[in-house]
Amino acid sequence: MIVLNPVVTALAYLVAAVLFILALKGLSSPKTARRGNLLGALGAVIGVATVFLSNELDHIAWILGVVVVGSVVAVLASNAVQMTQMPQLVALFNGVGGGAAAVVALLELQHADTLGFLIAVAFTVFVGSVSFSGSIITFMKLQELMTTRPVTFVGQQIAMILVVIGALAGSYFVIAQADYTWAVTLMALGLIGGVLVVLPVGGADVPIVISLLNALTGLAVAASGLVLGNTLLLVGGTLVGASGTILTQEMAKAMGRSVTNTIFGAFRGGTSAGSTEMSDRPVRSSSAEDVAILLGYANKVIIVPGYGLAVAQAQHTISELQQALEAKGIEVVYAMHPVAGRMPGHMNVLLAEASVPYEVLVEMDQVNPQFKNADVALVVGANDVVNPAAKTTPGSPIYGMPILNVGDAQQVVFLKRSMRPGFAGIENELLFEQNTTLLFGDAKDSLTKVLGAVKSL
Repeated sequence: MIVLNPVVTALAYLVAAVLFILALKGLSSPKTARRGNLLGALGAVIGVATVFLSNELDHIAWILGVVVVGSVVAVLASNAVQMTQMPQLVALFNGVGGGAAAVVALLELQHADTLGFLIAVAFTVFVGSVSFSGSIITFMKLQELMTTRPVTFVGQQIAMILVVIGALAGSYFVIAQADYTWAVTLMALGLIGGVLVVLPVGGADVPIVISLLNALTGLAVAASGLVLGNTLLLVGGTLVGASGTILTQEMAKAMGRSVTNTIFGAFRGGTSAGSTEMSDRPVRSSSAEDVAILLGYANKVIIVPGYGLAVAQAQHTISELQQALEAKGIEVVYAMHPVAGRMPGHMNVLLAEASVPYEVLVEMDQVNPQFKNADVALVVGANDVVNPAAKTTPGSPIYGMPILNVGDAQQVVFLKRSMRPGFAGIENELLFEQNTTLLFGDAKDSLTKVLGAVKSL
């Protein structure tokens, strides 16, 4: 087997690290995101290949076998998952990363020889375990294998305090004595801590938790780089940890909440989840043909995509409708809210899949002033991100969250399955306004009918 010399190994890791940085830069814009993904994948391939070529590994057949099995599972899962399930897949992948870092650090404890090494082991075992169990609970919430609402119980705060105290004690004994039993205990406490942190989070706060857990996984991987003496893991983990932390802060800002309030709000009775009961108040409903007339004779239409668009897999249909309206000389843009959907950038990815031009995806700050000049705001499956309660109702779970000002448009059309509230579980007063029309039904079916009617105008 070829074994690279240390200089070549260092250069290979440097190239991979640079590719990771370029990938992160590429992911900052929809136009370059695909290239960013490819650069990141190339960096990962170089990193993995370098590990194999720079070390005389034992049990090479077992290692390769596990890599093959993992690759097959990843390919099958990625091809089978629907766009609506992408947040769940991200949560699972994130959890696996944190769990793997924790297990590696636990196994490397037997090679401990310095104080810094032991500190890195304790940190990785605990934080990686928190990320793993927290991500599993997040997955179960998003997959609706358990309630999406906050879960609290008597003594939850005490249990969390005990976990923190136990983690500090466990870390001390791991660092002071390199004690394997305490390391396992620390892992168990991390698993419990991850569950306790995520259980009280519900409603529209879940996307923020996904981002936070991603940051924790990055930090755990970076620390595992110190444990293994691997520069690439240190660099890659630091990039993920830093970018995840920034994204978490931006997501919380977009929700009008602090990260602390998001994570610990339910302990104090505050949460972004409300009632799940459907309203029986009267609303103005319409037919697909009437909606088509509104759209077909407009000068400007702003489309607001939400999770319902993803559930219905209607991204291609909405793209066709956009093109049909543009063919009639109508200006069409999409209003993009940073927390629409179930994860950061969910709607951007969904619309990119349908080849919607990036130029018509307008972020919230830029699109809000445009609603006053829009003839129609077409809201497809969104609720919380357009709910005026965020501005008008102190005490509302989403009060203070910046929203899309769809109510400023001349006419507002909501495509909804029912009067059930959005993910935050609160009623939207905008549905009952005089300039609001509702078209009930599956978003894809409704859009298909509207598209046909627009074409026949």
